[in-house]
Amino acid sequence: MRMGLVALVVRDYDEAIDFYVRRVGFTLVSDDDMGGGKRWVVVSPGSGAGLLLARADRPRQHRRIGNQAGGRVAFFMYTDDFTGTYERMAANGVRFLEAPRAEPYGMVCVWQDLYGNKWDLLEDRAV
Repeated sequence: MRMGLVALVVRDYDEAIDFYVRRVGFTLVSDDDMGGGKRWVVVSPGSGAGLLLARADRPRQHRRIGNQAGGRVAFFMYTDDFTGTYERMAANGVRFLEAPRAEPYGMVCVWQDLYGNKWDLLEDRAV
């Protein structure tokens, strides 16, 4: 088995695509019209699981935007070039909540997406 997609509740498809592709550096994998205002939008960092950008369409879903993990880090993005990825994302306006730090498992720092969800940027020491 393997993880395929993780749904991320977003306010708007296009603003989420712009953020994840232009600022973070993901690739737009698909953007298919499903009818009725729904789209099948997938972005990916290049390997592993991708994000299904799911536009909120009910009040209960809208309340979850930006707080899908109750304020905890919800997503973990690995890179083979921590410094390069960090500098590119910072230059593109991604908000980092802390300075990069070395941990026993590798380099890490927390960043926030356009809605406030927290992510770890990680470089595994074994890489």
